[in-house]
Amino acid sequence: MNSDERTNMAIEDEAQSEERLNEMRQIRREKLKKLQAAGRNPFLIETWDVTAYSQDIKDEFEALDGHWASIAGRVMANRHMGKASFIDVQDKQGRIQVYVKQDAITPEEYEIFLTYDIGDIVGVEGTVFKTRHGEISVKAERVVLLSKSLQILPNKFHGLRDQELRYRQRYVDLIMNPEVRDVFITRARIIKEIKRYLEDERDFLEVDTPILTTIAGGANARPFNTHHNTLDLDMKLRISNELYLKRLTVGGLDRVYEMGKMFRNEGMDRNHNPEYTSMELYQAYANLETMMDITENVVANAAKVALGSAVIEYQGASFDVTPPWERLSMQDAVKKWAGEDFDKIQTDEEAREAAKRHGLEDWETMSRGIVIAELFEKYCEDHLDGPVFITGHPVEISPLAKRDPKDPRITRRFEAYINCWEIANAFSELNDPIDQYQRFKDQQEQLEQGDEEAHPMDEDYVNALEVGLPPTGGLGIGIDRVIMLITDSPSIRDIILFPTMKPLEG
Repeated sequence: MNSDERTNMAIEDEAQSEERLNEMRQIRREKLKKLQAAGRNPFLIETWDVTAYSQDIKDEFEALDGHWASIAGRVMANRHMGKASFIDVQDKQGRIQVYVKQDAITPEEYEIFLTYDIGDIVGVEGTVFKTRHGEISVKAERVVLLSKSLQILPNKFHGLRDQELRYRQRYVDLIMNPEVRDVFITRARIIKEIKRYLEDERDFLEVDTPILTTIAGGANARPFNTHHNTLDLDMKLRISNELYLKRLTVGGLDRVYEMGKMFRNEGMDRNHNPEYTSMELYQAYANLETMMDITENVVANAAKVALGSAVIEYQGASFDVTPPWERLSMQDAVKKWAGEDFDKIQTDEEAREAAKRHGLEDWETMSRGIVIAELFEKYCEDHLDGPVFITGHPVEISPLAKRDPKDPRITRRFEAYINCWEIANAFSELNDPIDQYQRFKDQQEQLEQGDEEAHPMDEDYVNALEVGLPPTGGLGIGIDRVIMLITDSPSIRDIILFPTMKPLEG
């Protein structure tokens, strides 16, 4: 058989499979019509009193044996044997077997029960018992159809394997793949622990800041643009909440944080989604070292809650996030992996020669600081297994960070890396309004020259600094990346319930 014949057979098989699925869907609709005609419309039922869940029943069997229980969930398997049947019901904790006997629920109800399909949602009342084979089950005294499934769930042996389809139909993914549900339960536990630590141990206040704004500030990134019709105003989705949070610190809220969605109109890969979850916090009268301490504890505590240990196993690699973490300056990293010693390269002209040697694009116009940053990105990031703090970022790439008093060419900033990923970014915040205005002005010029990621001028923020921002430490953590690491998830789309997807054509 040649390749064309195999292709034709595959097309025919797919067509026949879709035809069978359509027939099965039609049968389900006919069953629903009969139920509705008999006054048994499941979609009219509003509630069911759930008193127990599958895993709790199993864990507490000795106390519950012989006692009444009311459960609800989705039928995931059925085995009919004349006047008795077994079904597997899946709820939020897992699955439990239900024994349904004709005599226990009446022959009439049993006939209706036999029409229920895999995927249907049922409520069951009965007693807890253990079968002769030792399986903890519920012996039904009442079974009620609470919702009729009109679609066909994937084959139980093959499951839902198409990764793209799993992201698009997360609701089916969660039903068919219990480990996916576990990831999102773990995600919720990690977020809860982070908030607990900040609020209970660090006395931070959770706040909300605008998502729609006229100036997409706080970072160097390309924003999404939108328009407010009533005000006839062009607006943007936020790329960061930094400048609003620091305004609150100016106002006297000394410790604030916000965890929420950010939006960047940029590329997509296994570490990037245009809509993602980030957390930023600001603490007055604190500095870079305070932010390092918070970063270490946020990640270590999250790992312990999820894994029971501060050792993260990710895709075959192991990362011990127990504090303290390694510290390494960007300049030392460039010396180590790019082979360029910037203690000996002091001028822009000398730095450009280094950039030329390493084949950097547009090297003719680069400053010394930009060359350091470009060499770091090209040669160093892939070596940062971590956890490690990279410090000493050039002022050219850090428009919101305080200058280092020992060397004003660099800033009091760090980026934290684990698995060669940046997971956190922090500053001793720039609170000099004159310096800030000049940096914004320089960035605005780059923006006007075509750099879509340059930071725009924000005169109101400069005004806030003129009112007076106390010495402040600020920190941003990529929550999605931390969760990826802790849950051993290979893609950011595995830990976002509904990742950004291109609509299907047709």
